[in-house]
Amino acid sequence: MIRSVGIFAKPHRERIGAKIPELVRWLRGRGVKVFCDRFASEFAGGAEAGLSPDELMARVELLVVLGGDGTLLTAAHAASEHDVPILPVNFGNLGFLTTTVLDELYPTLEEVLAGRSETTRHMMLEAEVTRDGRPIEPRRGLNDAVLSKGLTAHMIDFELLVDDVFVCSFRADGIIFSTPTGSTAYSLSAGGPILTPELEAFVVTPVCPHMLTNRPLVLPHTARVAAQFNRGDEPAYLTVDGQIAAELRHGDSVRVRRSAKHLRLVRPPQRTYFEVLRNKLRWGEQ
Repeated sequence: MIRSVGIFAKPHRERIGAKIPELVRWLRGRGVKVFCDRFASEFAGGAEAGLSPDELMARVELLVVLGGDGTLLTAAHAASEHDVPILPVNFGNLGFLTTTVLDELYPTLEEVLAGRSETTRHMMLEAEVTRDGRPIEPRRGLNDAVLSKGLTAHMIDFELLVDDVFVCSFRADGIIFSTPTGSTAYSLSAGGPILTPELEAFVVTPVCPHMLTNRPLVLPHTARVAAQFNRGDEPAYLTVDGQIAAELRHGDSVRVRRSAKHLRLVRPPQRTYFEVLRNKLRWGEQ
């Protein structure tokens, strides 16, 4: 039986803020202790003062995320660190990750609090820049790690290695290292394949490669993938789940591996993964 629940909300959204007092009352009415992040605490009406993500995850058995896929990505790092399952609630269009809509919130919570729900485990990745033989602090991501150019129109030159074996040289606008969960994000828009989230694998997708024969690769989760950045006259960047992690210099190597951490998401009983794909990608429509 779950006795402590955290609320993590997308900031500066009046519609979300207006829902928080009702959610807090509903949870407390069932004997659940409620903790809130800094934005949600402004609306919670007597809940504990707003907490940082790490403080929040350390105190709860379940996290309710109110927002969209981007809000979930923001919460994912701390939630995976503490192995806290997330119930993501979408306040806009149905998301690939936030698959519970607002009308389903309380029926789904009833199932979760009673211990009748299931969770899915999602592989995460870690990306680390090595510079002059020294590693820079790794970043964990749920969706992807991306090497991309700056604002100029130049392409990036880099070499791809898998398990220290040279694969090929690329000239492209960038390269995406994606988890199965992230295969429906940036990688998909760049022509990558869709992997179901229970798989443990990497997708390596070049972005607008100079050679049309450069195609996406699917690699096992045990692979140690690296990209050597070979052009330093213009800036390039490593981003993890859309957040800039490092500016790259000539000779830097970006290494990507499976993280030891996983993210657990509550599976909505009313909806399958393929239903989400059909709705989002409009499969079967004329």
